[in-house]
Amino acid sequence: MTVRTTVAARRLRAGVLSTLAALALAAGLSGCDLLAPEDGGPPTGVLSDVEAQAVIAGAPPGSALAVLGELAVKGRAPGTGYERDRFGDGWVDVDRNGCDTRNDVLARDLTGETFRPGSDCVVLTGTLDDPYSGRTIEFRRGQDTSDDVQIDHVVALSDAWQKGAQGWDAQRRTEFANDPLNLLAVDGPLNMQKGAGDAATWLPPNRSVRCAYVARQVAVKSGYGLWVTRAEHNAAATVLSGCPDQPLPGDGGPAPEPAPSADVSYADCGAVRAAGAAPIHRGEPGWRDTFDGDGDGVGCE
Repeated sequence: MTVRTTVAARRLRAGVLSTLAALALAAGLSGCDLLAPEDGGPPTGVLSDVEAQAVIAGAPPGSALAVLGELAVKGRAPGTGYERDRFGDGWVDVDRNGCDTRNDVLARDLTGETFRPGSDCVVLTGTLDDPYSGRTIEFRRGQDTSDDVQIDHVVALSDAWQKGAQGWDAQRRTEFANDPLNLLAVDGPLNMQKGAGDAATWLPPNRSVRCAYVARQVAVKSGYGLWVTRAEHNAAATVLSGCPDQPLPGDGGPAPEPAPSADVSYADCGAVRAAGAAPIHRGEPGWRDTFDGDGDGVGCE
């Protein structure tokens, strides 16, 4: 490749990126806004193959977006033969600290946790700042209450099965199912809603954690050599295009933190749209009640 060709390619990439940013700004949208409704569910407005490749080409080295570009893109393998117990017999104590993985994750992600008398392992109560909904959930162990907080496999086990894990041995699948990097304590009903979804079919309703959520999926798939489908690849690229510097999470890190709330002020809905923040929701930076004419908690619609 000649220097002239390389320069031309860079200019083309820059032009595509600028066009995408301009289109999003004109529509009052960001990468995360384009993708999923407030209640989660299938993403919409996903980048095309060409657009996704252009965004990835301009990604900072080492970012989640750049690592996404290194993942193999293939179709799903058949789900034939998948069973939960192929990934181990429930929660196990893979790190040999005396506690099963579920209790380890609860102790990591809850605050103010209490333990069963005589145990420093079995979590009885605690408070979860749920990353998926943005709500605060009080956890209490019990037959009718334990499922209020569930442990989500960020990359679902059946999704992994169809994207490379069929070829693993039992030990590696057990390690995967109990890897803290792939586990988050979350709102139970939302975890059930997600099911085996990947980035192409489900994103957390809480928009402020979508970048960190997708980055965690990328980190897990990269670490275990799993592939992504084309639809998943493009959906993940769309989310990460709104946060191109998003890093990969560290091993076993805590739940993703919401995006920092900077001091933001908008004079009117025109300013909200110009900043790409429309629609704006109650509680988000820059919110004013005057933006919400119908009182539904969503302004500048």
